[in-house]
Amino acid sequence: MILKSLKRQTITIFLVLFSSLMIAQDDEMDLLDLLGEADVVNYTTASFKSSLVVNLESIENTHKGVLDFKIMHRFGPVNDGFYEFFGLDQATTRLGFKYGLTDRIEFGIGRSTLNKNYDGSFKWRILWQSTGSKIMPISLSFYTVTSYQSVNYGENDPREIYKVDKFSYTFQFLLARKFNEKLTMQLVPSMVHRNIVETSAESNDVFSLGLAGRIKLTNRLSVNLEYYYSLPDQLASSYTNPLSIGLDLETGGHVFQLLFTNAVGMVADQAITETVGKWGNGDIRFGFNISRVFTIVDPQKEKVKKEKEAG
Repeated sequence: MILKSLKRQTITIFLVLFSSLMIAQDDEMDLLDLLGEADVVNYTTASFKSSLVVNLESIENTHKGVLDFKIMHRFGPVNDGFYEFFGLDQATTRLGFKYGLTDRIEFGIGRSTLNKNYDGSFKWRILWQSTGSKIMPISLSFYTVTSYQSVNYGENDPREIYKVDKFSYTFQFLLARKFNEKLTMQLVPSMVHRNIVETSAESNDVFSLGLAGRIKLTNRLSVNLEYYYSLPDQLASSYTNPLSIGLDLETGGHVFQLLFTNAVGMVADQAITETVGKWGNGDIRFGFNISRVFTIVDPQKEKVKKEKEAG
């Protein structure tokens, strides 16, 4: 009963906060229209270097007409010792693509070696931190991803598993603020729904709260931190909360990130609900992310083309 009450209170708080922000934004726009101020808006950029903090999503979107190709690689646990070359003999990877339909809306697909997982995602930036004629103190995005584990569970699994049981769904609100050029903070209330769980003691719906941050060291170098706390009595005792640290390096069209994490999963439902590694036991993994962007449609060229056609 206590857990259900916490869930209801958490959901209510998020809805009230979201509604208040939307009302405040509408009131501000009406006031500016009455005053007749010039429509000059300065949107905040580069809150994070890429659309990922470490394992999971940041407030950043892929820009309109841009394709973002991501390679995510995690080695084995460091505490496996020299025989496994401190985890380097093992590997888990994910390949993914994200495309910006607009500067506020993106779609993504991916494939992970872990459980032969396929995923499809959608992100919508609802509010955009800005100054000028339109003042918005925060950025807010809605993110959802559907995950399908295509792995065969085997004849020894006592559960009767159908294809629909292998789906999981994650829903997140990304609430972020870039305080200055060096510091960004982000809160991520999340809900993961799993169609099937291992035991009746686990919950199909898992509520968690993520905390992420970025500290800029130089124009091309930054440190990222990411942690997700799941409310109690939802997961089996063998699972723990994911904690990840990354070092971002921007090199031209690439963003290269070196990282340490106790999570092997690189999709939200896997990282939040299936992490078993513990930092205190040295059960952490070294890994890296590579992001390479390609401009498929140049908005400026498209604008010039349309103007010529209209003329």
